[in-house]
Amino acid sequence: MAAPAMEPNEHSSTDLLEIHLERTDSANSESPSEDANFANDVVALVQKEIGGDLKSLKKVSGLLEKLTLENKQLEEQVLTVSSSVPLRVSAALSAAEESRVKLESLLERERLLSNTLQQHLQGAQVWADSIGQVLGQLDTLERHMKYLQCLARIEELSDSIQQYLMTNSVWDAVGAIDRMASLDMGLRESGCSHLLAFLRETLRFWHKILKDKLSSDFEEVLTQFHWPFISPPTQTLSPPANAPELNSQLELLVSQLLSLQTSDDLISEKIETSHPGQSQTPPLSLPIQIMLLPLSKRFRYHFTGNRQTNNLSKPEWYLTQVLIWMGNSSNFMDEKIQPILDRAGAKVNARVELCRGLLTLAQEKLAHDAPRLLYDDALFCHLVDEVLQFEKELRSTHSYPRAYPGVLHILLEETVFQKWLSVERKMAVEKVDAMLSAEGAWSSQYKDITDMDELKAPDCAETFMTLLLVITERYRSLPCPRAQLSFLALQKELVDDFRIRLTQVMKEESRQPLSPRYSAILNAANYISTVLSDWGDNVFFLQLQQAAVSVGEEILGSLGATETGRLASLEGSLFEALLALLERLRGDMLGRLLDAVMRDVKEKAQLYCKDRWISLPSQSDQATMSLSSSACPMMLCLRDHLLQLQQMLCLPLFQMFWQGLAERLDSFIYEELILYNHFNEGGAAQLQYDMTRNLFPLFGHYCKRPENFFKHVKEACIILTLKVGPALLLCDVLKQSEEDDGLLNHQQPSPESVLNELGVYKLAPSDVQILLNLRSAWLNQS
Repeated sequence: MAAPAMEPNEHSSTDLLEIHLERTDSANSESPSEDANFANDVVALVQKEIGGDLKSLKKVSGLLEKLTLENKQLEEQVLTVSSSVPLRVSAALSAAEESRVKLESLLERERLLSNTLQQHLQGAQVWADSIGQVLGQLDTLERHMKYLQCLARIEELSDSIQQYLMTNSVWDAVGAIDRMASLDMGLRESGCSHLLAFLRETLRFWHKILKDKLSSDFEEVLTQFHWPFISPPTQTLSPPANAPELNSQLELLVSQLLSLQTSDDLISEKIETSHPGQSQTPPLSLPIQIMLLPLSKRFRYHFTGNRQTNNLSKPEWYLTQVLIWMGNSSNFMDEKIQPILDRAGAKVNARVELCRGLLTLAQEKLAHDAPRLLYDDALFCHLVDEVLQFEKELRSTHSYPRAYPGVLHILLEETVFQKWLSVERKMAVEKVDAMLSAEGAWSSQYKDITDMDELKAPDCAETFMTLLLVITERYRSLPCPRAQLSFLALQKELVDDFRIRLTQVMKEESRQPLSPRYSAILNAANYISTVLSDWGDNVFFLQLQQAAVSVGEEILGSLGATETGRLASLEGSLFEALLALLERLRGDMLGRLLDAVMRDVKEKAQLYCKDRWISLPSQSDQATMSLSSSACPMMLCLRDHLLQLQQMLCLPLFQMFWQGLAERLDSFIYEELILYNHFNEGGAAQLQYDMTRNLFPLFGHYCKRPENFFKHVKEACIILTLKVGPALLLCDVLKQSEEDDGLLNHQQPSPESVLNELGVYKLAPSDVQILLNLRSAWLNQS
């Protein structure tokens, strides 16, 4: 049976509980927020477990029991925790107390041990001071003993050397001196200055005695070999009878002198020297030093003091003499000395060693003379020429290694080098002035030789580039990239100056651009640009380009990040800025030349442009077609100018010229003749005949398809000479295209495709419409 319905004034238990809670909340508005949250939780729980159904009220007892059980369990847990916490706290306090007692015990023990240790240290300090004093005395005695031992060792070696020399035991004496030298090097870091001085004096004393003895014997043996070779050795001299004995003596003495090398370098305090761009060079070997003595005496006798051979204006005298001595002595060094050095284990080249020694004489002389010539340009230039020639022969003829310095570093001294640069600049400018003012400056010396005159460079341009090439050859062998870049900066300055001069001369000749001199100036600019472009790909200038990236800003000025990057990646060249300026000059001059020719052509074409193209007879009315009489002056003018400029301009420039002329002619005829006239059938045929059979062939000598350079004229002739039917169809296509503008019509062909079928690619449909309107008179008649 269904439950009775609730009356309107009755409420569910849930609603009653909510009303009671709301009243409680209103009665106790000052209760904390936790109570409000608790009430909300109770309401939520009752709503969940019982809901709004009265039948669910029977669950209340079960819910109450469940909650009562949970509450009891929670109370028991709280009581259990409350009883265990005091026990844990008590245990922690007991452990802390125990730790405190142990810490106090440890601190007491530490204090006792510290006091005991302090007392022990105070008692041991007396012993330590006593032992330290004894050790200091022992150290002093040990140093004194070592000092005395060194003295004894020095005396022992000195006595041994004396004994060996008295008994003529040279090898033993050499060995003892070598051991004394080793002792000297071992004591080099010592602070015993007096001991070192005594050792060095003793070593110097015995070394000098033994060296003098060996040198004397060595010189006697060399004399029997006819050393030094002042003149070229002759093969007719018979070898001495005691040649084997002399060879053995020579080998013995060279070996003994080599064994003295260490002590000789030590006594002489020879420091390895180096120069900019060169590696360090070791001292000369002792045998070579002795062999150089007679040559050094002769050199100083002839080229120092008041001798006539000591002439500032004749540096070639002593430089040539050095080269002669090198050449005369080379065979003896290779055949006699080098094998001995090889057997002795000396890793030196006898001939190179002798060249190094002789070069020292030349270097000293040059270093002395060069500053005295700074105020005489002629003598200074002569000195530089002779030094460069000497260096070239030294490296080529005598195979002197690049790793060793020659004499060029003398010219790289700051004052001398700046003088060299200034003189080079002065001489170059004077030569440029002379070559530009020469009578045949603007004519080519190869003008009568076709194969050699491709660039048609005038003499002034060719001489100028030869001057730059000579400068390059002069500084190419310099050992310092910084110096090479300085000369490169000078060359760029000279090129820019020559370009400015060309521009000035061009402006003077600009009133007559068709004159031979104007073409010569244009050829000169093109020739310089071509040569500089080739230089940009040269290995030497590519190496300079890499050097310019690192040190070039100091010499070539600020390059900028972009230019530096291009130089580093080899995309640009060192002459890029100059090439741009020359290209601008060349373009300007070609433009002026084209303007002049076009003025002449336009003047001759006036009658041709005004011809009655609308009333000319048709092609069928003429037996044979011929060139329009009014076109003859224009054609003759074109022919003459093309032939003239082909003779005067080099091939690359002439190609640029005729192509530019064809482009301008194409625009002129199309705009000034075709678009300004109306054409009947005969006029269109005549125009096509004049163009295809006369104008185009004028340019046919320079290319296979000249009509490709007259696209406007060629395509205009196609449109004007269309038959009536195709022309009408084309008109319809163009009109339909205008009407359907913006609409897609796949069935109707596009105007462009129709024009392409006719051979028209350059002209736009609107241009074709204009051309068709020019023949509208006979189109309407048809």
